[in-house]
Amino acid sequence: MSFEIHVSGHAKRAVEQSLPGLVDSLVASGITAGDADLWGPGAAAEAAQRLGWVQAVSVSRPLVAEIVALREELIAKGITRVVLAGMGGSSLAPEVITRTAGVPLVILDSTSPGQVLAAIDGDAEAGGLEQTVLVVASKSGSTVETDSARRAFEAAWTDLGIDPAERIVVVTDPGSPLEESARTAGYRVFSADPAVGGRYSALTAFGLVPSGLAGADIEEMLDEAEATLLEVAIDDPKNPALVLAAAIAGGEPRRDKLGLITDGTHIEGLPDWIEQLVAESTGKNGTGILPVVLLPVSPEVDQTPDDLQLVRIVDDAVHFQIIEQHPGEILISGSLGAQFVVWEYATAIAGRVLGINPFDQPDVESAKEATRGLLDARPDTPAPAFVEQGVEVRVSDPALAASGTLEGVFDALWNTVPADGYVAIQAYVDRVSLPHLSGLREMVAADSGRPTTFGWGPRFLHSTGQYHKGGPAHGVFLQIRESTDVDLEIPGRPFTFGELLRAQADGDAQVLAAHGRPVITLTLTDPQVEVLTLFEAAQ
Repeated sequence: MSFEIHVSGHAKRAVEQSLPGLVDSLVASGITAGDADLWGPGAAAEAAQRLGWVQAVSVSRPLVAEIVALREELIAKGITRVVLAGMGGSSLAPEVITRTAGVPLVILDSTSPGQVLAAIDGDAEAGGLEQTVLVVASKSGSTVETDSARRAFEAAWTDLGIDPAERIVVVTDPGSPLEESARTAGYRVFSADPAVGGRYSALTAFGLVPSGLAGADIEEMLDEAEATLLEVAIDDPKNPALVLAAAIAGGEPRRDKLGLITDGTHIEGLPDWIEQLVAESTGKNGTGILPVVLLPVSPEVDQTPDDLQLVRIVDDAVHFQIIEQHPGEILISGSLGAQFVVWEYATAIAGRVLGINPFDQPDVESAKEATRGLLDARPDTPAPAFVEQGVEVRVSDPALAASGTLEGVFDALWNTVPADGYVAIQAYVDRVSLPHLSGLREMVAADSGRPTTFGWGPRFLHSTGQYHKGGPAHGVFLQIRESTDVDLEIPGRPFTFGELLRAQADGDAQVLAAHGRPVITLTLTDPQVEVLTLFEAAQ
């Protein structure tokens, strides 16, 4: 078998309760056959347009030779550095593929001006703009972050006297606005399957083009995926996708949080991809599964809450010592291609178990609308409730700032977390210059005593952002921003990258507050110094 799973404890009981019904209902073979009625009449129309991922391996095979040939052509011209401008699944799948393969790929999934400039400038080791090709990946062709990055790179190449048509590769759906403009501009275009949603697109052109150009063995990955297709297509109690879906979405009472741990496996970063797939697919109609990306030493692993199910991704799921070391966990192992297939099937099946449509994202647009409104209106930034050691504190409810101290604000926010709730940290900062900020997650999880997620903004808006608004109303939110003089114009737009990032953060906070979610916004006026202030206050 190319994918193995072992369940025990609560997960085993959940499988025993839910698996027989999934087998008897012929769910696995129904998905493989493209049965759009599996998720009920309300979801049928959407599902009928979103099941192309089931055939992704065979559809994608012809792309491999094209991608390899283009890579060789670029290398012959001295173009060896690959940058990917994409959001959500369009960036997270290539990030996992290339990290696991050990090949360099620069991911640009941010509107932070510092991060955009770093992607444009490059470095001495990887090369600069002269050695760079940009992959622009957008299903709709209208994603503002991706469009803005493309405009910035076009201007930078033009300034150097380089024709952008020689350096831009586009991945988009046929007939999208981006396809039309890209072909007019003479860019190389790879057409994706319009019947595949972004978060299910790992094995399509969106996952393969940037990964293959970066040097990953995409043909081997497709082979791995193909070897798993028969396993997930049969209506059998041993089907790993059925077992996984029952384990994460079944059981009574259901555990609605999923702790994802990578432990002793060669696969790098898979939990981040799983997070966006599961959260955006299931977090709606007041229900869902909240993935929480963990380290083996995270507080949630040492003292696991009753509403969190741990999933440990390992190289050998049936090794006796592993089972004895980690009772009650879901242990899974498999090649990367197998992981993509099983998790896509399992997530779609989990949608059926939860009674929701796993292919739509009804609440993602609300933050986008709020961002557009703020960019048009340009309101003044409200004064902070108070400032401590350079950190500006703003709150959705004045009661949260009553203490007048950072430590008191944190305690006030933790006190609003319901017994079954969670904390979400949202970092609207330059990820390149502040990578260590993600360490705040461990401290907040320990201090609050509740499962804690960490998302880089605005990337998470295209994934867990759906769960934040559409899932259960028991989250509290900690926004981290930075004040910086670094900014960059977006050619052809009446706003800069810095203004766009602020509007995205403001818009998200506005929508969350309108949904009754508590929000604290902390702005770092001297980020490198004040990160330590946050760490100290959260301990």
